Amino acid sequence: MLELITGATIVVAGLLVGVELCVAVLVHPVADRLPPAGALTFRSLAARRLGAVMPPWYIATVTLAVVLTVLLRSTAAGGLSGVAAALFLATVVLSVTVLVPINNRVKAWSQGDHPADWRRQVRRWDRWHLLRVLLCLGGLVLLATAALTTA
Repeated sequence: MLELITGATIVVAGLLVGVELCVAVLVHPVADRLPPAGALTFRSLAARRLGAVMPPWYIATVTLAVVLTVLLRSTAAGGLSGVAAALFLATVVLSVTVLVPINNRVKAWSQGDHPADWRRQVRRWDRWHLLRVLLCLGGLVLLATAALTTA
């Protein structure tokens, strides 16, 4: 059972990190090179799609990391897993308090209805998102280290 939870936690967290890293270093930089109308449309569509998919994924990641921490609580790996769970929980707090409000504005924009400073707002989102990616990456590294420690 421990191996199943450990594997599931690493896979779910790893895929989450991969998607978030891809958004940060590939998807948004490419979108920002589009003409303004295309970039605006892309950002709005992506905000809607990812805004729907990512919350359950983050909840699953935090939940699995907490379950793994409980299972490993009497080991050194439990401490690593606990810090990883805390990092993933911090990403949820960061998302809800900073990123989601920006994302909610972005997904409502259209070519005919958007603020003049829309590029500044999405750059702000990108900067905070990079912090989220780093926190998630740290959590994944700690989960992998915990898994190797229990092996």
